[in-house]
Amino acid sequence: MTDVVTGEAVVVEVRIAQLPSRALALLIDMTVQFVTLFGVSQLIGVLAWNADGALVVMLYIAFTVSVLVGYPVVFETLSRGRSLGKLALGLRVVSDDGGPERFRQALFRGLSGMVEFWMLGGAPALIGSLISEKGKRLGDVFAGTVVIAERSPRQYGPPLEMPPPLAAWAATLELSRLPEGVAATARQYLMRWHDLSPAVQHEMGVRIATEMSAFVSPPPPSGVPPFAYLTAVLAERRRRDQVRLAQRIGAPPPDPRFQAPFQAPQYQPYPQPPAPPPPPYGPPFAAPAQAPRPPQVPQSPPTTTPGGFVPPA
Repeated sequence: MTDVVTGEAVVVEVRIAQLPSRALALLIDMTVQFVTLFGVSQLIGVLAWNADGALVVMLYIAFTVSVLVGYPVVFETLSRGRSLGKLALGLRVVSDDGGPERFRQALFRGLSGMVEFWMLGGAPALIGSLISEKGKRLGDVFAGTVVIAERSPRQYGPPLEMPPPLAAWAATLELSRLPEGVAATARQYLMRWHDLSPAVQHEMGVRIATEMSAFVSPPPPSGVPPFAYLTAVLAERRRRDQVRLAQRIGAPPPDPRFQAPFQAPQYQPYPQPPAPPPPPYGPPFAAPAQAPRPPQVPQSPPTTTPGGFVPPA
């Protein structure tokens, strides 16, 4: 795993493709290219049986260059960084900032790949992948790209807990239109919340909460911070998924409260303890002078927001 800094100064964790998977994807692509070249050469030989020899050689060179260079460039440009081999193994070429691969980058990779693999037997690509920390070959270095693995196991971390002040509101949510991609983006944001700067926390939270509010109704109460809104929506979505799963398999729900209609707990602050009564008698004599105590550093209370919302742990 490695970190990629996007154009918005956000650190995103990605999984770099390993050398064996990249080699197997390259083998699939080269097999497709070789079969295409063989078929095209046979077709040219049949069509140009009585043609000029120079014309036949020119056609061979043109189609060879088109297949060796045009195949990766066209596929990676149209499919946003995936050739047939990468598509089969779940790999993708992305920019160094995590964005999609552009045509200029695909062209650099295609031209350098013809030299690295077809002319020099793949030795420069192998040496560069072993030396580079991110497994980059020379084409990736020149184009500013990196190959990542998309089929990595998802790590969601511990389940999110419902904020008590939003439990009653969350029980009335309409979540049937919420896309899986928006929910995954919100969960990733909450998992990396403490790693972001305060400005990025607020900016990303507002953007993701605004996107989610287009699919979720009713709107949250006023004054709810973005992270609390996203946490409540995801926690309620997970609770309903558990209920549907328990009903489908005929097993008892994991929580006793699911046996009856969900009653959201009412959030009330704890009452302050009463002040101790004054002593009935004053001191019989003056207390002896004591040495001054060293100053104590006050402990900062846990950070909360108006309404009692605690940031995600």
